[in-house]
Amino acid sequence: MSTRLQDRLEKIQQALAELVAESAKGTPIVVEGKKDVETLRDFGVAGRIFSVKSGGKSFTEALQEIELAGAAEVILLLDFDRRGKQGTSRLREGLERAGIKADLRFWRSLRALAGREIQCVESLTSYLATLEKKAA
Repeated sequence: MSTRLQDRLEKIQQALAELVAESAKGTPIVVEGKKDVETLRDFGVAGRIFSVKSGGKSFTEALQEIELAGAAEVILLLDFDRRGKQGTSRLREGLERAGIKADLRFWRSLRALAGREIQCVESLTSYLATLEKKAA
């Protein structure tokens, strides 16, 4: 068993557990698409999740939807590829202009742990399964 892979697996699982807990406290999560929403639901996230790229919404419409929800803080968890990085930066700036705190802890943590291996949130499920096999 590779302790390095086991350690990475445990850190990702811990980050996801903390994400579930934050969502349960009422902090909304912002992702890119419907499959990302489904992935987070599979991990046990029961709280509000905004999808910024579903239903043909523009960036501005997505920001307005988040603002109308009245949250003081949201968790940004867009994809880890170049477009996801750009979208995260743009959303963070727009949210902060609206007085909403953008929490990037989970995005940074998961990107650091798995970002080279995966490009999108929806790939986390298969990535974790692969890590479990390799670590065993």
